[in-house]
Amino acid sequence: MTTATMTVTMGKALNLALGDTLRDDPRALVFGEDVGKLGGVFRVTDGLHAEFGQARVFNTPLAEATIAGIALGLAVKGFHPVAEMQFDAFSYPSFQQVTSNIAKYHTRTGGACPVSLVIRIPYGGNIGAIEQHSESPETYYVHTAGLKVVTPSNPADAYSLLRAAIADPDPVIFLEPKARYWMRQDIEFPLAPEPLDRARVARAGTDATVIAYGPTVAVALEAASAAAEEGVSLEVVDLRSLSPVDFDTLSASVRKTKRAVVVHEAPVFMGLGAEIAARLTHDLFDTLVAPVERVGAPTTPYPPSRHEKLFLPDVDRILEAVDRTREY
Repeated sequence: MTTATMTVTMGKALNLALGDTLRDDPRALVFGEDVGKLGGVFRVTDGLHAEFGQARVFNTPLAEATIAGIALGLAVKGFHPVAEMQFDAFSYPSFQQVTSNIAKYHTRTGGACPVSLVIRIPYGGNIGAIEQHSESPETYYVHTAGLKVVTPSNPADAYSLLRAAIADPDPVIFLEPKARYWMRQDIEFPLAPEPLDRARVARAGTDATVIAYGPTVAVALEAASAAAEEGVSLEVVDLRSLSPVDFDTLSASVRKTKRAVVVHEAPVFMGLGAEIAARLTHDLFDTLVAPVERVGAPTTPYPPSRHEKLFLPDVDRILEAVDRTREY
């Protein structure tokens, strides 16, 4: 098998994953608002319509509930649909289809009819977007039994996790951190699919564990580099899978460092970090030497773009949380 190293952005990695899937799997279909000739708002589907044609890569009406309903119908008939919601908050009109029908169909049929589909959602802030274009909706989907929820933090994972998500027999909400679409990485192809339910240790450390996912992994790694200059060793764990959560990897890391900080762009109140903190505290109560810290957004609507830097987690806020765990 021929191997080649390419420098690609996350957006291009996702594009390659979709193209390779369409070539390998005749049942795969890609559709959504403006994904055809335009190639999507973020150009993730660029060139796919020209290569595979209208029957396999096609535009839909501006009707997100319809997009989700089409995906379910196609999956029931044995296709592998990959639907795109153009922006995070645009997915809300499809919520009833996703939570009441897609997530429950396998159980409703007594296991007779699996639903293999992917809904891609660009999410998160830090791109200077207007209102309703910078949401973090992950908790809605994580709380819904029957869905798998995945988010990459780098181009290699974007490729391999999307390939695995499309091949998975269960419905997958694939959250793409839009602020990382232009992140570049050298990738050696062919790249094997990663398991959908495994976290990864992005940086080894000994003094505290920083748990992040999607857009905040790069921020956590930057914080770890800054901490190292002060003699503090931070281990950074990239969740990758938000449902299910790989608590085995998290627990192994926290058993080593004895301290944990969870970081996400979503509000701290009732965010995914709350469940992770509760679970780690329950399982590692005798190991932890300080409460699990959480770093996230305040419980307010996403602000105008000129203020989003104050809203989102940054290096200083992560390091302040690390200091609190070390001074406890």
